[in-house]
Parts: sequence; structure tokens; C-alpha cells
Amino acid sequence: MTEVASVVREAAHPFTGDARGLDPLLDLIGDARFVLLGEATHGTHEFYQARARITRRLIEEKGFHAVAVEADWPDAYRVNRHVRGIGDGETADDALGGFVRFPAWMWRNRDVLRFVDWLRGWNDVRPAGAHRVGFYGLDLYSLHASIEAVVGYLDRVDPEAAKRARARYACFEHFGQDPQQYGYETSFGHAEPCEDEVVRQLVELHARAGDYAHRDGRVAEDEFFYAEQNARLVKDAEEYYRAMFRGRVSSWNLRDSHMADTLHALAAHLEQQAGPAKIVIWAHNSHLGDARATEMGEGGEWNVGQLVRQRYPNDSVLIGFSTYEGTVTAASEWRGDAESKPVRPGLPDSYEGLFHQVGLTDFLLPLRGNGGLSRALAGPRLERAIGVVYRPETERWSHYFHARLPQQFDAVLHYDRTQAVEPLERSSQADDEELPESFPTGI
Repeated sequence: MTEVASVVREAAHPFTGDARGLDPLLDLIGDARFVLLGEATHGTHEFYQARARITRRLIEEKGFHAVAVEADWPDAYRVNRHVRGIGDGETADDALGGFVRFPAWMWRNRDVLRFVDWLRGWNDVRPAGAHRVGFYGLDLYSLHASIEAVVGYLDRVDPEAAKRARARYACFEHFGQDPQQYGYETSFGHAEPCEDEVVRQLVELHARAGDYAHRDGRVAEDEFFYAEQNARLVKDAEEYYRAMFRGRVSSWNLRDSHMADTLHALAAHLEQQAGPAKIVIWAHNSHLGDARATEMGEGGEWNVGQLVRQRYPNDSVLIGFSTYEGTVTAASEWRGDAESKPVRPGLPDSYEGLFHQVGLTDFLLPLRGNGGLSRALAGPRLERAIGVVYRPETERWSHYFHARLPQQFDAVLHYDRTQAVEPLERSSQADDEELPESFPTGI
């Protein structure tokens, strides 16, 4: 065992997965209001299972109000209605039915299904008038679905305003149903962008907030908030699809800024109902670890973890996950079927390789406040990131980047050998109206 591995082993807490195995992590979280739970892949059972267990304890013991995930707002809101008991008699499987686009397994899998069932049960036994824990999406790929949601809401509350919204959003009809085509044609001057129209629609909706949101108590406020966030998503998605043709940095930053802004808006909305908001966030390590500690940050990219730390410096905890080897659910190409693929052992000069040397099967590694450990892991060192596509034949170049782990996360959960998450279906339904989730980065 190397000297660095010995330092890591001394600081590590073996993680058995029993009820009390999470106690050191709960102690580290303390009174933080924003707990960011990452994942090193988009298809590992242990990561989903651990996030669910941690989230359950945060809800039960620390009064957390919401779960916000790396998913589109309309799809996740269908789950939100189900878990809060305001759906139409759907099962948990039905409620997850909005996740049909590639990669559907990210949210239509057995671990998420079990968590959604648990969350519905938890909410069902809350006392009358008590806050129900919600489930929300942070991402911005649902351009057309969000347009339909805005217009559908206005059809119910203000038919004349719905006509104006249809006229504004009709701008996108000139480009068919592919938002990437819209981005291409407007970026290269072949057509005028829809920017002004989507901004006008958001401004008008916001201006009518006082009228729409207070018509029928909390339900009306929630429904208006849902519509307003969809209108903001359309505005940000319009800019995102144009930015895709300006390069990765620009589009990545727009996407993560949108997710961080959505989180901030959700916190403000919840605070009106239940006091200071306490939210658990589920997303990939690449979004939730502080980008300033990675080569992403050196290249000009920022992410949700960095933005949350900057906005809530004393109220946020960033937790990463890692694995050395095993299997993962991923595709071999974009829009491909979900496969259970072998995960190669971590490279010797990576954090994964180092953690394997420690000799513990699974462990929690607290990073914050441990000067000796921070010096030992000063790095930078390679870190693996597997998204929805896994290409082991080019793994070093496709799935590794340099990072300084003690600055990136407050703690890491390492599972030496992991298994693939179990999808509810192996194929995603074709949907020409939207791009795949996490396009084009895969994370």
C-alpha cells in the first residue's frame, strides 16, 4: 500500500450500508440546506440506492422539503404531482412515464421506482396542512413540452393570453420539431431567432403572477410556479440550442446556469410555503463537484456545484461518488439501447485506482476540514466520468479528466465494485420533438 493510500485508509469510514452506516455523513451535513449528491456514472445501482437512502434520512431526520434532479421540468413534475398526491390515480410506474426519451433508464429504473413509491408513502401519512416533499427537474431539454405546458396552463386560466402565447411560440414552427435544426439555422444567419418572442412571453406571464397565482390558495400558486418555470425553460432552451453551435463551453455554462437558477427559484418558492428551503440535488459528479477544482474550470466552464457554493457558501455540501470496476447501464452510441456493460478497472494514476489500493470494499471519505488528507490528495489526479454512453475502448480520452478532489467535494462515497442499474425498459421511445437528455456531453 502506498503512503497516500495509507492516509486515505486512516481517514476512511467503512460503509456497510446498514441503518447507521450513514451517521458520519449525516454529521458532516449538519444543518446544511442544500445537499448535492453526485454519481460517477448515469447507470450504477449503488449510486442510486445510496442517494435514495441518504435522501430518506435527510427527509425523516432533517426536514428536507424537496428532491431536485438532473431531469427536465415537465417530466419530473408529473412525478411531483404523484408523490404529493395530486395526480390522477397514477402508480409510481405511471408517474415515471414522462421519461421516454433517451436515456430513459436514468429515471425509469428500479431504484428510482422504489424511491418514488417510498416518497408517496411518506407524504400520504403527513398530517393535514403539513408540507409534502416534492420532486422537481432542473434541466432544459424539454423545449416543445414546456411550450405545451405554458399554453395548456393559460388555456385554463386566461384563454386570451393563451392565444398570444401560441402566436409567439409559433416562431418555432418554421424549424420543424428538431430544436437542433432551430439552433443551426439561427446561429448561421439562415433565419431570425425566436429570442424576442420567448422573452415577451415570460415577461407577460411574470407580470400576471399576482392575478394567476393567488386565485385558489397553494394549489394555484404551485400551478403558476410550474407554468412560469416552463416559460423560463423555453427562454433558456432557445438560447442553449443556439449556443450549441458556438462551442461546448458556452452551451455547458448555459445549461448549468439554468439548473442552478431553477434550484434558486425552487428554493424561493418553497420558502414562501415552508420556511427556509432544504433541498437534495441528484446529478452527475461533473455537474455537482466544484468545477473550479477540475480541468473543466480551467477551460472556462462552471457548473451547478460551483454556483451553489458561491450562492450558499455556508449552507451547501457537495458529495461525490466513485467506483473502481463492475458493470454499468449505458449505451454504446447516442440513442442506443441500454446495455449492461463491464466497467474497466480504474487507471493506476486515478482516484479510482488509489481508492482500490485502500483495501476497503466501500467507504465514506470526509474531505472537508482534514488538512493532512487534503495535502495527500492535493493532485491533480485523474477522475473518471461515465455518462449515458460508455466507450471503454477509448476510456482514457473519453471518460477521464484531471481534478483536485479535496476542493471538488466535501466528501466522497467509494464503492470498489458496483453493478448496473436495472432499467424498467431497455429501449427509449423515439421522440423527434426533443434532443436526448444530456446531449451532447452525455453527462
